[in-house]
Amino acid sequence: MRKGLYNSKDIQPACKLCSYGTIVEGDDSVLCEKTGIRMPNSKCKLFKYDPLKRVPLRKMKMGGFTKEDFEL
Repeated sequence: MRKGLYNSKDIQPACKLCSYGTIVEGDDSVLCEKTGIRMPNSKCKLFKYDPLKRVPLRKMKMGGFTKEDFEL
């Protein structure tokens, strides 16, 4: 069986990540091609994951270390 892009347990199905949904700028809602206006965190049986709509978490900045921190 072929693995899809939606195999991570960290990503929950939501209309804001669906390929059918478009986020409405002035309102806190998603316009779905299939079901109409929905809340961004809702989901339905027509959910199709779009990896380009996911905003990845920012990495923590690693800094503030000096050369003396790594000396024995």
